[in-house]
Amino acid sequence: MGNSYEDKYRRALAEEQAKSLARTNNWEHVDKERVHQDWDVLYREITAFLDGGSLPGDQQIQELVRRHFDIVSRFYTPSREAYVGMSLFYAEDEAMRAFHDSYHPGMVEFLGAAIKVFAEQGSGFAPRAGAEASA
Repeated sequence: MGNSYEDKYRRALAEEQAKSLARTNNWEHVDKERVHQDWDVLYREITAFLDGGSLPGDQQIQELVRRHFDIVSRFYTPSREAYVGMSLFYAEDEAMRAFHDSYHPGMVEFLGAAIKVFAEQGSGFAPRAGAEASA
């Protein structure tokens, strides 16, 4: 369904999440109710910017994506590749697309583009296993 470039991100997400789930007894340490509340607040804020014509690379959007990344990091700290893989998952998984687009019909595409900008410019990512060998 995608090219090998995108497959690298999908693989990173799958591998990192599987390791984290195994190490943490299915993310037992995460207050999932609080996570969903925080995502709800965040997605409503992003929707307001989307309706206002903001672009994925705008500073205020990147600050919101930093908050998204921080929420994700309550589960585990992803590599850049896994974080981009998450945006692909949001777009490709029917339930995830429906959930995100319930906030705004363009949420998945917008958030995906903003995550890609953040992954290129942001900090705080975990190193990708094997990345040093390919560098």
